[in-house]
Formats: sequence, C-alpha cells, structure tokens
Amino acid sequence: MRCPKCGSENVNVSVVNEQQVKNKHHGIIWWLFIGWWWIPIWWLFFTLPALIVAIFAPKKKKITNKQKTVCVCQNCAHRWDVK
Repeated sequence: MRCPKCGSENVNVSVVNEQQVKNKHHGIIWWLFIGWWWIPIWWLFFTLPALIVAIFAPKKKKITNKQKTVCVCQNCAHRWDVK
C-alpha cells in the first residue's frame, strides 16, 4: 500500500472503534399530542414521585459502535480511511 501524499510504502493499517452516545428523546408528534399537557400534569400532581424517578431512573441513552479501517503513513503522518 502506498501513501497518496508522499508515495511511501511505510504505512500502518489499523481498525479504529468509534463510539457515539445518543440520548433517546420523544419525537415531535409525541410532544404535539401528548407531551404538552402530560408533563405539566405529571409535575403538578406527582411532584415527589417525579423527583424520585428523575433522580434514580436510568437515563435513556444508546451507544453506537462503528469500526473504521484507517491507514497512517509513518513518514509524513498522512491519515486516510480505507474504502
């Protein structure tokens, strides 16, 4: 394999794992039809249980992993992805 920048064959190829954390939220349709009235009612009538749930409930998060193959030239440090 050759570096496209300097033409050297001194190239390292490695697999890189990229992680992204995505928060799960309600969609726009939920907020238009349910959320605008449900959240205020929830806080008005269930304030103490709502505080306990907000403190101790697990957060709604999703982790996505993507693996990419990356080449790095050892002479000029040029980096590119393998397609």
